Amino acid sequence: MKFEELNLDERILRAVEDMGFEEASPIQASAIPVIMDDRDVVGQAQTGTGKTAAYSIPVLEKIDPDLKKLQAVILCPTRELAVQVAEEIRKLAKYMSDIKVLPVYGGQEIVRQIKSLKAGVQILVGTPGRVMDHMRRKTVKFDNVSMVVLDEADEMLDMGFREDMETILTDTPEDRQTIMFSATMPKAIMDIAKNFQKDAEIIKVVRKELTVKNIEQYYYEVRPKNKNELLCRLRDFQLYSVIQKDRLTSLYLSLKAEDILQTEFTEI
Repeated sequence: MKFEELNLDERILRAVEDMGFEEASPIQASAIPVIMDDRDVVGQAQTGTGKTAAYSIPVLEKIDPDLKKLQAVILCPTRELAVQVAEEIRKLAKYMSDIKVLPVYGGQEIVRQIKSLKAGVQILVGTPGRVMDHMRRKTVKFDNVSMVVLDEADEMLDMGFREDMETILTDTPEDRQTIMFSATMPKAIMDIAKNFQKDAEIIKVVRKELTVKNIEQYYYEVRPKNKNELLCRLRDFQLYSVIQKDRLTSLYLSLKAEDILQTEFTEI
């Protein structure tokens, strides 16, 4: 399905085109119309399937740019994901200059975040812990929040954020729209859906579509004692392959390989 068929704001369509996308991914084609119809959603989708745009586009469609108050809250398990999501939303809102997005997370000076919040933010993207910090400081107000998104909800549960997630959901208006995306569907996810969503539509990407098509995957069978040696050889091969083309990729591969080498292998 092409994005033009989703009846989106022309400014979002221009931004999507600038990002190089023409056709919606399966999760986007399925979720966007349902979310736009004001229904709660539980979406099963992994990283790389386009799930961020699947909820970000409807969020942008629903924001009132004339209301300089918080209208949407997006919770993410890590600061890295919060920054990534905020950047994605900014790209989609490239031609919607009146919409302000702010990522909040631990490790960044909170005074700076408070200053940005006071200036007027419509979309807040943050980790549960830092959002709770702002709630305790009364630097965020949920009176005008109409949408809450839980991204990678299963990861947040695994990291022990369930109580924070439920507190945030409880403090937002009862008539809000609640969107939840998760790679897996454990009982805890369904419990949150039951307690905090209203007749949620469950949208799943079929298994064969969970892996991004343009990524080739390989595995090697190797004796435990030879794992480090194999990893070093693979790293050297990858560096040799890309060093002429992309030095940034080379550095990234090198750093990731070093990180793995410093990690103790566990048998599975």
